[in-house]
Amino acid sequence: YERPMWFSKNKKPIYKYSFGKQNWHESAKKECINTRKNLGFFDLTPFVKFDLSGKYAHEQLQYLCANNIKNIEGRTTYTQMLNQSGGIEADLTVSCLKKNYFRIICPALARSHNKSHILKNLTKKIKFEDVTDKYSCIGLFGPNSRKFLTELFGNYFSNENFKFSRGKYLNVSNNKVWFQRLSFIGELGWEIYIPIKITNIIFKKIRILGKKYNITYSGMHALDTLRLEKKFLHWGHDITSENNPFEAGLSFAVNFKKKENFIGRTALEKIKEKPLKNKLVLFSLKNNYKPGTPLLLHDEPIFKDSKIVGYSTSSNFSFCYKKNICLAYVKGDIKDFDEYSIEVEGKKYHLHLEKYPLHDPSSKLMRS
Repeated sequence: YERPMWFSKNKKPIYKYSFGKQNWHESAKKECINTRKNLGFFDLTPFVKFDLSGKYAHEQLQYLCANNIKNIEGRTTYTQMLNQSGGIEADLTVSCLKKNYFRIICPALARSHNKSHILKNLTKKIKFEDVTDKYSCIGLFGPNSRKFLTELFGNYFSNENFKFSRGKYLNVSNNKVWFQRLSFIGELGWEIYIPIKITNIIFKKIRILGKKYNITYSGMHALDTLRLEKKFLHWGHDITSENNPFEAGLSFAVNFKKKENFIGRTALEKIKEKPLKNKLVLFSLKNNYKPGTPLLLHDEPIFKDSKIVGYSTSSNFSFCYKKNICLAYVKGDIKDFDEYSIEVEGKKYHLHLEKYPLHDPSSKLMRS
């Protein structure tokens, strides 16, 4: 698959690699700021899409997923699929398109991995179909997304008519198109799943009206920066099969109240009774407020005084909050977060613990 990393009107967007400021930083800066203040367009077509249906589809999802999956048309559920040790094998959203018919949405890199995990753990017969290539996905995010979509498609997007974490079909160009109100960047917005054959028709409508709204076409660098500001996690970096939901801060997505057993439940019930071995936290660099100074990536050692106590998992420069930020696992028994540092290219930089996400900690904007 292909997906845009950044957009440039003035220069051909070709990487010029360096150990400092990146040549895509200025483009990503414009994309991030305009998305937060106005409206951003994201091509999310590489999102993996699996359809599960049949008499036992809901039962099987309850077994596969740690959260309580809702078998009610229009409901979406954020959840993880675990292994028997409680490690995170998949990070995904499950949408109920109609009773006993579900669509799983997960990261592009996890297509083969997640398909294998699901199929090898099914205990009853259901219909499983990989529909990734049948649908494009467009993300329209930002404070003006509701106004834009209303003008484009009709009065369907008010908070009363279209609540957060819900989905519905709308008739667009004589086709059923699935809209769901979710946002990986933590902003008001919608994901739109469009049959491939009519994608260009809808994109042309977006492009024409987009000129009026000064829409910003945004790439994956902007997406990654914006989700880090919200402390949203990326499977493969921040969470893997070696991390459990408790140390990753995802206990809200584990439902022990549901009557069904789920893979990893027994292990999690034991883990939650013990002190955390590690915990995922958000840091920013003290006194370093320029992109690429230093260039944070991932897997840099985290020091407390002179001892290594953790490692970074993903990093970027927040153009909206003017901070170098990183997610990192540190030892779970640490209470005092003074005198932390991260080592980059043999040099240590002091860290500040961000107790809350930089952007909209209460998620008021995303749910408004």
